[in-house]
Parts: sequence; C-alpha cells; structure tokens
Amino acid sequence: MSFDQRSLTSNGIATIVGMKSSADDPSFHPTLQVLSVKNVGPGKSGTGGDRFRIVLSDGVHFVQGMLATQLKYMVDDAKLVDNAVVQIKDFMNNSIQDRNIIIVLNLDVLGQASDRLGDPADLQAGGATPRPAAPTSSAPMYNRTNVATTATPAHKASPVKSNPYSSPSMNPYSPSKSKSNAPIVQGATPGGTPFTPISGLSLYQNRWTIKARVVSKSDIRTWSNAKGEGSLFSCEFLDSSGMDIRATMFKEAVDKYYNFLQVGSVYTISGGRLKVANAKYNTCKSSFEMTLDQNSQIQLADDEGEIKAQSFDFVKIGNLEQMEPGKNVDVIGVVQEIGDVQSLMSKKSGQELQKADVMIIDDTGCQVRVTLWGNQAVNAQRDLQVHQPTAFRRVRISDYGGVSLSGPQASFVEPDVPETEALKEWWRSQGSRAAPVKSLSSQGGAGGKMENFNDRKKIADIKNQHMGGGEKGDYLSFKANFTFFKKDKEGGAWYTACPNKEDPCRNRCKVTQTTDGNWQCDRCQGIYPTCNRKWIFSGTVADDSASTWVSLFDDQAMTLFNGATADEIFQQYENQDVYDSCFERANYTEWVLKCRVKNEMVNEESRTKVTVVRMDPVDYVAESKNILAQLEKWQM
Repeated sequence: MSFDQRSLTSNGIATIVGMKSSADDPSFHPTLQVLSVKNVGPGKSGTGGDRFRIVLSDGVHFVQGMLATQLKYMVDDAKLVDNAVVQIKDFMNNSIQDRNIIIVLNLDVLGQASDRLGDPADLQAGGATPRPAAPTSSAPMYNRTNVATTATPAHKASPVKSNPYSSPSMNPYSPSKSKSNAPIVQGATPGGTPFTPISGLSLYQNRWTIKARVVSKSDIRTWSNAKGEGSLFSCEFLDSSGMDIRATMFKEAVDKYYNFLQVGSVYTISGGRLKVANAKYNTCKSSFEMTLDQNSQIQLADDEGEIKAQSFDFVKIGNLEQMEPGKNVDVIGVVQEIGDVQSLMSKKSGQELQKADVMIIDDTGCQVRVTLWGNQAVNAQRDLQVHQPTAFRRVRISDYGGVSLSGPQASFVEPDVPETEALKEWWRSQGSRAAPVKSLSSQGGAGGKMENFNDRKKIADIKNQHMGGGEKGDYLSFKANFTFFKKDKEGGAWYTACPNKEDPCRNRCKVTQTTDGNWQCDRCQGIYPTCNRKWIFSGTVADDSASTWVSLFDDQAMTLFNGATADEIFQQYENQDVYDSCFERANYTEWVLKCRVKNEMVNEESRTKVTVVRMDPVDYVAESKNILAQLEKWQM
C-alpha cells in the first residue's frame, strides 16, 4: 500500500495537541506518520524497561510524543519503525516545560511509507501551543500546589500551566463535569500537602498521597516457576471523587499489608509505582494501576464519611443479552438459589479450584447464573441469603451456557443503594410469586443457549449474510434434516482418545497404539492398555433454503444416536450391518441445530466450516404454537 501526504489526517497534529486526551472526542482517530522512533532508556528510577520517544506528523506539522510501555512490543517486533503510517486510537496530552508531549496509549500500524510525507514544521516552535489558556490555579504536581502570583515590574509571573492528568474531566469515568481543572482536594496529609485525587494521578508524578477506601481485596495467590516462587494479592481503592484504582502487592508486601488492609476501611497510600492499566485484566475506572512494595507507606486514616462505601454502575439482568461477552458489569438481584461448592482442576495451573453457582433475578423478570470462585464460593452459604437483594461487583459476562456471570470482585447483601429498596418492594409485591419471564442461563453449558423460534435463521443465511468472517466465528440456529453421513472413514467414524479422566487430558486427547498393543498419550505421557473412542464425523443437513456440510463431535453425535457411544458401536464394528444401521436410523431425522460458522484456510483456499455445537429434537407441539402465533401477528 502506497502513502502520500493526502493519506494523513489534515490538521491532525493541531487537533490532537488541542485536546487533553482521546476522551475529549472518542471518534477522533487521526492517521499520522511516525517520523522517528528513539530509545530513551528506562525512567529515572532505572526500572520499567526501555521507553521510546516518537515524533508524529500530519505532513504539515509535527509534535513529540512518548510510546506507552504496553506498545513497546511493536518496536521490538519492528512493526513500528521510522516513517510508519499509523492510526492513533488512544492518547493523553501532557505538558512538560511548556511543551506538549503526546502519550500514545494505543495505535494501529497501517503500513510503511518510503520516506517522510510532506515538509512538516514544529508546531510548537518558540513554545507556541494552540491549547486553551490554563486557569489561574491548577492541580498539585509532585505534591506541590502551583498558584499564580501577581506580576510586578521586577518580575512578571508566567501563566501557570495546567497538568492534564489532574483534571477529572480527562477521565471518561469521572463523575465531575466541572469546568475547572483543579483537583478534588480531599483534605491534606499531616505535613500539609493536599491529597492527590485518583483522577489526578499521572505517570510523571513520583510523589503523591491518596486517601481512599478499600472496596475489594483478592485472595493471596502463589506461583512457582524456573525464576523462583512468590505470592501476590490485589485490592481496589475508591476515593471521594468516585474514581477507583487497582493496587497489587508482591512477596514481602503481601506479608506486611494483607492482614492490615481491611475491606471498608480508609487509608492513606503513598510511595507506589504507577503504570498504564491493562484493560484486559483491570476493570477499575482509573487509566492507571499501582504496584506497592514493602517500602510503600500505608496508614489507617479517619473515616470522615466523604468516601462512599461502594460505587456501582448497575446493569439490568434483562439487558445482559445485548452486551458483549467479556465485559465487566455490576448487577443486583434477589438471590433465588445458592448451589453447593464444587471442585475442579484448572487446565492451566493444575490446581484444584472451588466454585459455586448462585441464581439471581431482578424486576425485569429475568434470572441469571452467577459463578463464585475460591473463598467466595466456599463461604457463599454463610455470606449470602436466599430472597435477599444482593449486589455483585464487576462480574464478567460469558456466553457459556446461554448468558452467565462469573468471578465478582465482591458481593454485598442489601447494599445501601436505592436499587435495594426497589427490589425489596418488587419482590414483596409480585416477584416472589411470579415465575421468571426468562432464564438467561441454561442448566448445562454445552453449546450455550438455543435461540428462540423468532430468532432462527435459514441455512442460506450462512452465505447471504457472509457469516464466519470474524475472529471468533458466528453462531446461528436453524431447523433442518440430516440427508447424508460421511461414515466410511477407515477404522470407523471416531478417534481414539486418552482414557485419563483427569487434567490435562480429560478423555479428549488423541492416543496412538504402540507395537505392544498399548495406547500412548503424548499430552500426559501415559501408556494405557485401552483407549476411549469419541465420535467425529461430518454430514449434510438441508432445509427449504439450502444445504450445507456440518461437523459433529462426541456430545452431539451421542444425542443424534440416542445416547449410543462410539465404544459401544466399536464393539460391533465388524458387523457392517449394525454399524450402518446406526447412521441409517439417524438419517432424515429433523432437528433444531445451533452451529458455529468459521472461515478457515485449507491449502491456501478459504472454506466455510460449520460445526454443530448443540442439537435439540423438534418439539412439534411447541413448533405448532409458535407458527400459529406468527400467523396471528401477520393477520393483525
């Protein structure tokens, strides 16, 4: 792809310098050229790895910037080099020594230009800047408060530069929409230095003190690998501005502070190290997260009531279906059922985990399953109460088993929020006597929820709607008949699986037969006298619009064959009539299928693969009622 000056966003540099962050205009993603990338080494502390200074250009002007540490891999992988053309996705604007420095937090590399595009000049030559004039007072930076002084003939005071990180409005989660850039001053330290609000923290501050409440605290986790072993835990602090931030402590700091920090108590914290928050794992509102060590100063503070006990952004259970899986939300509902604690083995760590499922419902009439883990699961029967409104903070939405929620940071029985009283009244007046309008979570997770009658599609929609092009594939449900099975694979329509029921195999990994007749698994390195056979084959299905090939695996095949396992049919495999009859009975049967559609490259050719993830027999009584209901709607 070739680039010229017209490829760059006109007036992009002046616009980006005039903004405080991408939060000012989330739709603004300028295309710019990176004129140079320079390694400036680690920070003053000597930790944190190399940092990179970049120069951004729109072909007319250029400005200096810094690359956020999470983008360092782009330089290491030679994706971001001199003259690269990029699209800026997220940034912050910082003022240092009367010059604007653009902190690039996220970008996409569009390609590489052969040379510098245009003849750009320094936008801020001579210290000029198009940014709005700063207010007469600004936020404290490095624990100082800058105050504009009255000019005298002997000394003319310079206007005070505003620290962009101290403005609550630069953070999209900030509850304050004040026009002032001054921070929310939460009292002062014993030395008289004002507390820094969490919304005012920045990577360029090395001295700050916050006053905040602990709103959640994780269990202690341990690790052991080739580099050593240790422990860690994290907690979340909330200050009076409504902003929260995650803090993590390791090893010695765990021993020192884990028991000292109690959920609900207020502390002053200083001496931590800040970094840009990893949005994949950090759900707090602050753009940063902190690391505290044994030398950090954490002191118990007076609770003067200016900091809320909790901050929630509730989502109605009935709206969860419209939200993207993987998103973290706050929910509140009446507890209907608390399940028993179950144990399972982690696939990644091999450690035993505890889980418990809790079913909740709210005034939308929808219920959903919340899965608790670890100590929360073990203590669920003690801490939670059936028929009581309970809030779950920062639960992750999953599409496993329909819509379900998992891993809340904390749960609160009857929290002091207006939603609690509203739920109590609804439960007393009608909720306790009414059946759920809809259950978002299925009892079993296999294949997820099946779409209702009105949401079904046709096989032709796979092609007509260009399904399968996304990274994770697309899902659809349709009613169809099986018309053919590809069953004549050598050895049978199955594969040989490891008989080990425990991790890491769990009866799924393929095994091969050795010369002595035993079966060897490369995954668990085990050798076994027998194996388990699992169904795997393909077939065709058809409806009144089209037909398509589909792949079936063990769970779906057992449903198709009325529970017959591959091992059972293998015992009679030598009798070809028995083997063939198994498929003949299933042929031309009608099912409601849920399938995953994904485009895959086979021999450098794109092919659409359709996999059956769930199949239900047709309930003809329900089908008839649904059809009649649709006809009535058309007649109205």
